[in-house]
Amino acid sequence: MRSLLLLLAALPAMLQAQPVVQLSAGMHLIRAEVAADMATRSRGLMFRKSLAPNAGMVFVFDEASQHCMWMKNTLIPLSVAFVDEAGLIINIEDMAPQTEDTHCAKRPARYALEMDRGWFASRGIKPGTKLGGIDKLRP
Repeated sequence: MRSLLLLLAALPAMLQAQPVVQLSAGMHLIRAEVAADMATRSRGLMFRKSLAPNAGMVFVFDEASQHCMWMKNTLIPLSVAFVDEAGLIINIEDMAPQTEDTHCAKRPARYALEMDRGWFASRGIKPGTKLGGIDKLRP
């Protein structure tokens, strides 16, 4: 019962539209929902059944650090690119749905971009690629 009450209390925030930013990786455009506070970063893409083509979520962290991601309550397989302050991809990790395995940045990252699993690889996007539009995420 308590869990149900907590879920109902959080429902209005869950239904609010996330801010969206357009990013690019080379010639590829990305429509990324922005997760810039603790609540949206914690929720991430949980409970989603699919993503639109070229859509994902960009996590904006308060500071550059060796952040880690997991897939608890996430129903779809994802790839995550950890990105530094300049917009350069540090490393890309594939993540299996509904697991609590951690996937971490190999060096301090300011951002993480989650897309459908294989999105980066199928477009030849690798560590060292610069993401365009990151400057829109800075305060």
